[in-house]
Amino acid sequence: MEKLSNLARIVTDRRVKEPPLLDFSAKKATHKDLKLIRLLENEPDITQLQLTKGLYGKASVASNTSFRKLKSRVQQKLLNHLYFLEQSDPRHLVSRRYELRCIELYHQVAILYGEGEYSLAEQLLRKCLRQALEGEFTEYAVLAARLLGKLYVDLRQPARYRTISKKLTELQQLLDLEDEASRIYWSSKMAQAHTVRARRALLSELPSYLAQLQKLHKQAQSYTTFNYLYLTQLTLLEFTGSYEEIIKITTATEKLWAKGKINRRRFDSRFNNYMTVYAHLHSKQAEKGLILSEEYLKDFHPSSGNWFFFMENYVLLALHAEQHGQAQLLLEIAHKNPYFRKQRTAARQRWDLYKAYIYFLQPENSPLTLRHFNQFVQTVPDYSRDKQGYNVAILILQYLNFLRRQDVENLLARLESLRKYEQRHLRESATLRSQLFFRLLVLIVKENFEPESCEKKGQPLLSSLHAAPQPGEAYAEIEIIPYEALWGLTLDILRTNMAQNEAAEQAQRDRVD
Repeated sequence: MEKLSNLARIVTDRRVKEPPLLDFSAKKATHKDLKLIRLLENEPDITQLQLTKGLYGKASVASNTSFRKLKSRVQQKLLNHLYFLEQSDPRHLVSRRYELRCIELYHQVAILYGEGEYSLAEQLLRKCLRQALEGEFTEYAVLAARLLGKLYVDLRQPARYRTISKKLTELQQLLDLEDEASRIYWSSKMAQAHTVRARRALLSELPSYLAQLQKLHKQAQSYTTFNYLYLTQLTLLEFTGSYEEIIKITTATEKLWAKGKINRRRFDSRFNNYMTVYAHLHSKQAEKGLILSEEYLKDFHPSSGNWFFFMENYVLLALHAEQHGQAQLLLEIAHKNPYFRKQRTAARQRWDLYKAYIYFLQPENSPLTLRHFNQFVQTVPDYSRDKQGYNVAILILQYLNFLRRQDVENLLARLESLRKYEQRHLRESATLRSQLFFRLLVLIVKENFEPESCEKKGQPLLSSLHAAPQPGEAYAEIEIIPYEALWGLTLDILRTNMAQNEAAEQAQRDRVD
């Protein structure tokens, strides 16, 4: 009982006067701290002025000062609650709960050590070290071993000090290898997050990065070096368009994980599922990908950014499978997710682009009027230069919208934009699909918007498009709708326009007669 008695003394002697947490169990929000939380919960977009009036009745110098103090106090209490978040839900990253447990133990030990409670500190440190080793969290194992060594010096225990010093040396050597692997991986990741041009340049460097990571993993044989190697292997396959190989590797890795050959406290099987679905999307296996998406979606928590990334692929699979109604339903589910606002601006812009395509495909189901839809399409954000590979999808949608409206002047302007973009960014052979589709769009103007002529003369280009392989991610312009299906839609628009024009001309002749 001595350890518990000492712990009770430390806590009772050093506890803070004001509770550092919020009492969420209170039925009525009588305290202003909780009132502020409830107001923010009920109306996330509420302004500071509205909050001040709601809490203090009016906005004044005194109430503004009080609100600033309240805001600071509540923010700190909310930060304190981060220590007590539910981490056991399997839909979250599995490694997080084990990593946070190591951090929690080390934090407790650091306080106990500072208070001179060495006995309990040693017990918790050994537990921290054991859990760090089981989870292969080398960074925390080093911290725990280092503090244990210091503790054994204070306790005058030379034998234990020598043992832990030897272990610390081994761990530091392992950490050096893992840090080098981390540097290589994140350097390549940074290039991926930049422009399409930078990703293409990275393609030639990835084999070298992969070789370095293989060498490091051979030396370290740790989960961390394995993971960086695995992710880089997938990236190289993704960049080169080897999507079938991605499916094989992710399937094989999942089997190893199921057999316990890969650390179950670390490996994120959700990421494996995501990559499998992604590979089905890009390997023209939309129907099978849809089935997998329905099965895997339940593994992602709706509050996580990964849920939205997965849903993007789910929507695209529905569009590629020509399940437009399902795509619209999935779009609505994503927008109704209360965490939709949490996404970065670029992610929300992608959702706007998907929405524009879905509404264009199904104007009868669009909540927007024709005029509002036209305005919406024109305000879909342009991506600067060649960033993110979405410019072509935007320009094509705007072109088709002008075609449906028979707005030739603006259509020709979009065609010129496509031509310039092709000259600057789509000159490589790997961008053949986009090049072929551009030629089909140019053909429409050359053939004076005649559907039969366009269909006939476009057949060789369409055949080449069917035969063209899907480009790797390093070159890919996003095909929200496969170009083959988009060409069919384009011909339908031309036929509808011709029928409308002929009907209008006949009506005009009837009036003259």
